[in-house]
Amino acid sequence: MLAVTPDRQFGAEGFTIGVDEAGRGPLAGPVVAGAVVLCNPCPDGLDDSKKLTAKRRAVLDETIRGTCAWAVGIVDVKQIDELNILGATMLAMTLAVNRLCSVLDGAPKAVLIDGNMSPCGRCGEWDEAAWGKGRPIVGGDALEPAISAASIVAKEWRDRMMRHAAAEYPQYGWERNKGYGTKDHMAALREHGPTPHHRRSFAPVAQLSLI
Repeated sequence: MLAVTPDRQFGAEGFTIGVDEAGRGPLAGPVVAGAVVLCNPCPDGLDDSKKLTAKRRAVLDETIRGTCAWAVGIVDVKQIDELNILGATMLAMTLAVNRLCSVLDGAPKAVLIDGNMSPCGRCGEWDEAAWGKGRPIVGGDALEPAISAASIVAKEWRDRMMRHAAAEYPQYGWERNKGYGTKDHMAALREHGPTPHHRRSFAPVAQLSLI
């Protein structure tokens, strides 16, 4: 969606990109991936976005986007339904890395990805020649600061999108549940039916669509 790099050099040895996603599990909304190259020194207090308070996460997101090189990749619900959520996640990560590399001078020396899979071999748009295969790291959002930063950017970006969608469809409580299948969200689905923001390929939405 957007890529920003501050006025700084990353050196002839190349740079490391951290990648993570937000929004694999919800019933509504896009999947968003973040890609970050940390500044030096990197922001203090980086951690898995799920372990941070909302207030602390928002502060870190602003700091990361103000001082580090970053990008996001967004895959909407239509593409999620067409590709399946794994394919959509791999595409979102690829888009984020591509947009970040397009504004940085040089190729990454490593692309570190949270989880146990890389888009390489799973997404045709992944540029293996330029980016390598990518290195998946299970629990990487708590272990690698660049991945932690990417998880924060992805989470905050997606949450803002869901709050915006909640203003259009207030019945579903997306400003609170961010599209996850909470009790209030499911109750609203049964009463009002799915919206254009719902993932029709996800079982709870698909089943309600048949009622």
